[in-house]
Amino acid sequence: MITNLTDSETTWARKIWISYWYIIGVQLLAQLFSYLFLPYDAQVVEFYYYVLLFPTLKMSATVGLAWIVNKFFRKYSFYTLVVAGTILAILIIRLNTDIRIISALFLLPILVSVIFYRSRLTLFSAILQLLGFIFLYFGDESYRSHLSDFDLVAIPCFIGACTLLAINIMSRGRELQEALLTTMTAKQELMIQYAIMRKQAQIDSLTHLYNQASFYEHFDMALTYSGERSSSFFLALLDIDNFKTINDTFGHLIGDVVLSRVAQIIKETISSNDIAARYGGEEFALLLFETDVARAIKLVETIRTTVSGTKHEEMAGKVVTISIGIASYEPGMSKETLFEKADKKLYKAKNSGKNRTVT
Repeated sequence: MITNLTDSETTWARKIWISYWYIIGVQLLAQLFSYLFLPYDAQVVEFYYYVLLFPTLKMSATVGLAWIVNKFFRKYSFYTLVVAGTILAILIIRLNTDIRIISALFLLPILVSVIFYRSRLTLFSAILQLLGFIFLYFGDESYRSHLSDFDLVAIPCFIGACTLLAINIMSRGRELQEALLTTMTAKQELMIQYAIMRKQAQIDSLTHLYNQASFYEHFDMALTYSGERSSSFFLALLDIDNFKTINDTFGHLIGDVVLSRVAQIIKETISSNDIAARYGGEEFALLLFETDVARAIKLVETIRTTVSGTKHEEMAGKVVTISIGIASYEPGMSKETLFEKADKKLYKAKNSGKNRTVT
């Protein structure tokens, strides 16, 4: 059963309806031009009433009525397009029976059906054209008199051959459509895989923070941005205290659990604009884009106190602590200078009792 038109098919159907009106207009102008400028065997009244006016009204009524049916009965949209095209072709052929090639207009509805890539619609259209040819042949003496015995065989064969060609064109079109869809799907999969691989290349697999390489990329961008706008940001280096002892006492698997837990606290504390990375074994680096030093210090202190207040069941309820060194970027400062500045503050925090922040 033929279904309703899709949005795309509706757009093309609208173009076909417009084309039908265009065909009527061209036919009218062609008849008028022939009468005015070419030898034409018809009287004025006969021409204007029986060649120009009445046939044009019939064609207009056919297209108009079919359009109304299409408007209110959407499930017959395909049928109304094809039937209207067939009647239009019959009326024009009947009006121009002396033009032998005019029978090629039977192809009009077949071409219309091809636009929608529906083989059943094309077959329906072909059968309709054969019936139209039979109707004209037996119902119109003028048309029959202009056909030879060869035409009687050639025209149905021509309709059949063009129908077969139309079906083959649609089959080829579907193959190309499927090939394009396959290519697009493969491309999307490659893009997804690339995105996953890129993310994996940037993210530390254990902590799910940025790794050192991607941290440096963000570090460079932060320096460039701040240098251009004379703005500031903060670099904080965090180090888990006595992490070697944790590994030696509880094992590296427990050490990995501690690393992951500390990383999770960092992620939950910083803002979406900040950058957090696992810089080394038990060391983390943060780029904080806070408005002032007080807020930056408050943020890292929140991380430090949250870590020191978290008990680890894997370590018999013990806690771990972190030491932090934080430095602010000043216009004109190099990456190495800023990092050295923060590293010295971290070193001071480690050597002055640990579990503290040095600014």
